[in-house]
Amino acid sequence: MGKRRKVVHNTHPPQKSGAGAGAGNQKQQKQKRPQAQHDEPTIPFGPEDRILLVGEGDLSFAASLVEHHYCADVTATVLEKDLDELVEKYPHVSENIAKIEAEGSKVIFSVDATKMAPFVDRKGKDGTGVMDRIIFNFPHIGGKSTDVNRQVRYNQELLVEFFKRAMPSLAPGGSIIVTLFEGEPYTLWNIRDLARHSGLQVERSFRFQASAYPGYHHARTLGVVKNKSGEVGGGWKGEDRAARSYVFVRKDDGSRSAPRNSKKRSRAPDDESSDDN
Repeated sequence: MGKRRKVVHNTHPPQKSGAGAGAGNQKQQKQKRPQAQHDEPTIPFGPEDRILLVGEGDLSFAASLVEHHYCADVTATVLEKDLDELVEKYPHVSENIAKIEAEGSKVIFSVDATKMAPFVDRKGKDGTGVMDRIIFNFPHIGGKSTDVNRQVRYNQELLVEFFKRAMPSLAPGGSIIVTLFEGEPYTLWNIRDLARHSGLQVERSFRFQASAYPGYHHARTLGVVKNKSGEVGGGWKGEDRAARSYVFVRKDDGSRSAPRNSKKRSRAPDDESSDDN
């Protein structure tokens, strides 16, 4: 395994103004805060967390966790049955697999989020989940229907089954993190309600910033976009769209899911929020 550096996420303390600070100083602090918030995105995991990634697409997110966030225990899963099928959809994926496996993490093929077997410490009913963070970025059933209402229903079914399958893999105090684009039709999925009915509670949500993950590129469910000449490129870039991550915990776990080596920071109202109501 390669040599790792110790990384501490969100370590800068919020700036506080003294009781006797003048109006000019207060105004100056207010002007500076948005820049600091932009520079310090929320990272919902720690380097030592055991992380399960579901529906990973081209594995660029997993590679970024290993290479840039120094995560030591990442299990990245993909729906495709083997490497050949994955390369057909994402021709560059072999480079990301090499980065992941070079640091001792692993890639598992043919894992359906709705039929996923639990990751536990022992077989049988007495097994306990071993994953501190289970992350599903931009879940989508793909081009199953062009009807908006059916698309909404199909994706809701996907999320409900994913929650059902993911919960047994959660370690005590662990969390499930799902990232969706903002706006319709994604808001129509009502992910908060789906999670509550699945035995989870929304601990918080925050703005997902793709720039916090160097090398990450949003991978479409159907594969890379090619132009008329067959060259890769064109189409919209998912990493440029506004997105939000939702952190879910078991209803009986309360607030025990804070990532290791992370600290709270000052934030703007629209950057991070509590949704447990």
